[in-house]
Amino acid sequence: MENYTEFNAKTIDGWNEEGWEWGTVITHDTYVKAKKGDWSIVLTPQTPVPKDFFAPFLDDSGHFYPGTKILGLASAGGQQMPVLTAAGADCTVLDLSDSQLEREKRVAQRENYEISVIKADMTQPLPFEAESFDVIVYPVSNCYIENVQPVWQEAYRVLKKGGILLSGLDNGFNYLFNSYKEKMTVENILPYNPLKNPAQMALAIKENDGVQFSHTFGEQIGGQLQAGFVLTAAFEDFFDADSKKFHGFPEFWATKAVK
Repeated sequence: MENYTEFNAKTIDGWNEEGWEWGTVITHDTYVKAKKGDWSIVLTPQTPVPKDFFAPFLDDSGHFYPGTKILGLASAGGQQMPVLTAAGADCTVLDLSDSQLEREKRVAQRENYEISVIKADMTQPLPFEAESFDVIVYPVSNCYIENVQPVWQEAYRVLKKGGILLSGLDNGFNYLFNSYKEKMTVENILPYNPLKNPAQMALAIKENDGVQFSHTFGEQIGGQLQAGFVLTAAFEDFFDADSKKFHGFPEFWATKAVK
């Protein structure tokens, strides 16, 4: 596959036509509550990000200090950025999916605010000057790219000194299995990489999963450290209640890293 990232973007566009959860825009009421400081976002499927993860850019009322610049990295879909904009941040969102970006524009038009919406591939150098942002919000999405280190390097470059990177990470456990049932059987050996495994690619296309990749602790956590970040907070999360019940092993991490 010559350009798997474009393939993934089109796959996500198809998911959105079917009502994908992560492409469902926030309601007007959610936006209004966020303007009052009553809000939350997720980096991983279930657990809201603690407000103190946004320190030192968030005041006690739940509003960002004037001039706080946030980049939603591969996080379009009309969910996180509208909330953070309502809470007072100056937001930019970057994504490769046309339908995800359209949702950002839709909410901005509905609520009458401005946001910079940029279509770009996160595997390439980010189209921003060095030290452009105070916060990067990077929900679970690097499972759609083969090599994560360039993203950590670019995130470090475009953050201001003292800026924070908030990341949602798939820890790879998901990719051991092809189905989640009460009795689960390991069917894949990690790393999971359909570009190097024809059987995995065939199944991914059959199941309309896009081209996804598992990543190691060293790539995800070690990669942030290698880029120069200092990790200051983290938590684990489950995909849903059933995954917690049937296997009891969290499939996701969320991290706060400081430049």
